[in-house]
Amino acid sequence: MKTLGKILFIFTLIVLLLWLLPWTYRFLTATSSNSPFILYSGIINDFAIRDRTDGEASYSDLSGNRYTEAQFDSILPLFYCRQLMAEERLPDTLHGIAITPRSIQTGNFIFRMTPLTVNARTVPLYPLLESMSGRVDLEMPDDVFRMNGRMEFIDMASNSIKEGKSRQFTDMLMKKGFIFPARLVAGNPTVKKDYDEGYLMVDHRGQLFHVKQVKSRPYVRPIEVPTGVDIAHVFVTEFRDRRSLAFLTDSEQRFWVLRTGTYEFVQVDIPPFDPKTMSLTIIGNMFDWTLIVDNGHKKAFYAVSASDCKSLGTMERAATAPSPAREIGKYVFPVRIEFSSTLNKDIFPKLTLGKW
Repeated sequence: MKTLGKILFIFTLIVLLLWLLPWTYRFLTATSSNSPFILYSGIINDFAIRDRTDGEASYSDLSGNRYTEAQFDSILPLFYCRQLMAEERLPDTLHGIAITPRSIQTGNFIFRMTPLTVNARTVPLYPLLESMSGRVDLEMPDDVFRMNGRMEFIDMASNSIKEGKSRQFTDMLMKKGFIFPARLVAGNPTVKKDYDEGYLMVDHRGQLFHVKQVKSRPYVRPIEVPTGVDIAHVFVTEFRDRRSLAFLTDSEQRFWVLRTGTYEFVQVDIPPFDPKTMSLTIIGNMFDWTLIVDNGHKKAFYAVSASDCKSLGTMERAATAPSPAREIGKYVFPVRIEFSSTLNKDIFPKLTLGKW
């Protein structure tokens, strides 16, 4: 028994050392990193770059041209519209189209997704908001639904099934050709948005459906999916301009935009994108979008047209080079144990070799 106790003690000590020593070393040798701000400019048809070194900001583009801060604001008028308005330098038209502060605000959006959110575990209970309440502010419902053998609504106060509402929505889904159980349910269950588009659901056979509540009645619309597209992830957007309903990825890691109203699939002209391992930021306006894809080793910047999602430009930047102390750490601690990951929120021990 004493021998077993010693073995367990030594094993526990080794595990703790493999975890605590590398963690302490990384904490003590941590350094700040500088990431430049990069955004595509439709004025110069190039990427505009704002970098900061030793507290001093520099402004340039991918071609190497230098700018003052005021000039930099001018080549990104839709992003710096408030500054240009304050200085009375906001143009009246861009690319032959009249612009106003309101149209700029409506067309601008920022969208982010990371592996941490995509891989997060979720509770399969979803609130269905009223999409046409007639009120400016959205309100959370008093029930939630789940997708098992049917669309089943549960009253949250009494924890009882709303049979009438459940039958109403389930019958409409089945009438439109929905096959249970659902493979995927995607939406934005929050009132902190300008309007509600309900949920996009993928049924058991892979067919896509748009489901929402309109005047307390079910709205179900089957959406034709292009041949060869097997939907893997759906991200409902609900941007102010209402031009896009959702972003989607498929099993081939292609990135798509689903248009509002027409339900047209438009492929975004970027290389394969895997939301489970890559983060994505989109900074968009009424004319173009800048997509920033980070796989942990490098950042790739893609500019696409807002109208047809065709490529306007591409650039890449390698990840910040590790400090000499971090490089030494690879050899001082070639084996270590980590409990967290940048890809998910699960706490689980993982043995890491070589990588830092």
